Amino acid sequence: MKRTAEMTLGIIGAVFYVFSVAFGILRLWMENNKGYLEDYMMENQSEFDLTSTDMTALEEMFSMNLAQGGILIVILPIIAIILGIVAMVLLKGNKRPVAAGIILIVTGVGYAIITLGGGILSGILYLIAGILCLARKPKTIIEG
Repeated sequence: MKRTAEMTLGIIGAVFYVFSVAFGILRLWMENNKGYLEDYMMENQSEFDLTSTDMTALEEMFSMNLAQGGILIVILPIIAIILGIVAMVLLKGNKRPVAAGIILIVTGVGYAIITLGGGILSGILYLIAGILCLARKPKTIIEG
């Protein structure tokens, strides 16, 4: 039995997780270069049309927001990508579709819960692929 739908959904989900990794790396870069970003905002203050009180409030909000879980946003999607690749290997040749389905479901749902819905789209794709792995049974040929 071909598992084209499951493979396609898994690959698309993994691509979305790659975007999450890129976002996490950008966020870590921004966290490590706060001085550069603050200087940029100060130099271009007239473009943003902000007063000095607005700038201080924006800087505080910016630094508070960046401090939350930067490295977690990089590590979790990498783990999800690795588990997705393991599931694709198990699916290839229809070796162990049940194990692949369980891995995809746990990864998709777990990531969406841990990130509080941040990875919901990729989680849904992994979930659908996992359900398809469990629901589709190979056709049995009855010889008689």
